[in-house]
Amino acid sequence: MTKFRNLLFQFLIISFSVACTNTNANDPGFDNYKKYCGTCHGKNMQGGMSGSLIDGNWQFAQNDSEIAKIIKLGKLESGMPSFGNVLSDNQINDIVKLIRSKEGKTEAPKHEIVNVLETFDYKVNVELITDKVEEPWGIDFISPTMALITEKPGKLRILKNNILESEPVKGIPKVRNAGQGGLLDVSVDPDYKNNAWIYLTFSDDINGNGMTKLVRGKIKNNRWVDEEELFKADENLYINSNHHFGSRIVFDKEGHLYFSIGDRGKRELAQDLSRPNGKIHRINKDGSIPKDNPFLNNKSAIPSIFAYGSRNAQGLAVNPETNELWASEHGQRGGDELNIIRSGNNYGWDKITYGINYDGSVSTKDVKMPGMEVPILFWRPSIAVCGIDFYKGDLFPKWKNHLIVGALKFEEVRLLDIEEERVIHQETIIKDSGRVRDVCSAPDGSIYILLNQPDEIVRLTPAK
Repeated sequence: MTKFRNLLFQFLIISFSVACTNTNANDPGFDNYKKYCGTCHGKNMQGGMSGSLIDGNWQFAQNDSEIAKIIKLGKLESGMPSFGNVLSDNQINDIVKLIRSKEGKTEAPKHEIVNVLETFDYKVNVELITDKVEEPWGIDFISPTMALITEKPGKLRILKNNILESEPVKGIPKVRNAGQGGLLDVSVDPDYKNNAWIYLTFSDDINGNGMTKLVRGKIKNNRWVDEEELFKADENLYINSNHHFGSRIVFDKEGHLYFSIGDRGKRELAQDLSRPNGKIHRINKDGSIPKDNPFLNNKSAIPSIFAYGSRNAQGLAVNPETNELWASEHGQRGGDELNIIRSGNNYGWDKITYGINYDGSVSTKDVKMPGMEVPILFWRPSIAVCGIDFYKGDLFPKWKNHLIVGALKFEEVRLLDIEEERVIHQETIIKDSGRVRDVCSAPDGSIYILLNQPDEIVRLTPAK
């Protein structure tokens, strides 16, 4: 046990949390802020799934009474739940005073790179590749020396020989950069050498409403060209909401393309096959529908739906041994999930869950129901599970086919040993690194990690 504790605390990045000393437990509102607000806005108010509360940039409120009103009544289209049923007016006012006392005075946590970390199996070198990215969201490799990186505000960047090109790719689609929306995932065609296709998901905007969209295109002379629209929902299905867009893109061995769309904050729509929300979709690489898609003969269903009952899957990975599709699922307060996604299955949201509502009320008492799948693994409390990838390289042979899992809230990377569809062991290999948005098993066998707060990309290789 002592060895376990020692290894667990070999941090990749050590957090010097200046804000923690400023935000002390003697302040009125501290306990309630921590309980109800910190999950989304960060324990130090620096922002997380939702925006910073200390940068002085108020999108929906201009004074204390307006801030208090939003806390009390919520703003559901932006993902802000109401807390008026669990907090009194005095408690809400205490939270507002606490936030205001830190505004402009509290810095985000600072981090330092630790050159070598220890895990159960290896000593690992940690290399800072770049800190010149803005909200990096997704990464995929064109070749062992070239990768593409999405930045949520709407830029596609090229990383060549571990040097970030100064100019982003020109001409990519315009994105709805609001809340959790923006430029999301990037994926390179498995047959890229012959066809040069690159795939993007992003939050699309029509008349102020948004929905996740999928396109493919090519890069020539640093410009996005030959774009083809592969999935776009009907205009009447777009929603005035800025959260739960998903979205990841992966391919199986047969060349099917899978992508996820979150419930868009309309939880009941995850069970509605006539809506794209809360679903894992499967198409052919040209946008056509595979003939064995499970709901192809259901006239009321969207034909690309492969599985449903998903809240907000921000991690997809195909097991290289079994060709099974795995998904990581954002729960609410508790209830993050890891699932194997199979054709036609219902994964239960919002009928069953291990989580509760953000205000502490019960979402549903049911964790099992007939005809609905239970997760392979769930995390309670939520770690804010995000990008996942199976390790495919040779630099860390003992990790072959282990699942690399990133976490936003817990600021960590976990390594999951999976046997016969069961997680038999979890190891935290990175802790307090910043919010881990994506992880990637690179062609050369190294592991790339995309961090938010700070916005950085780091690389793991074996230490000699």
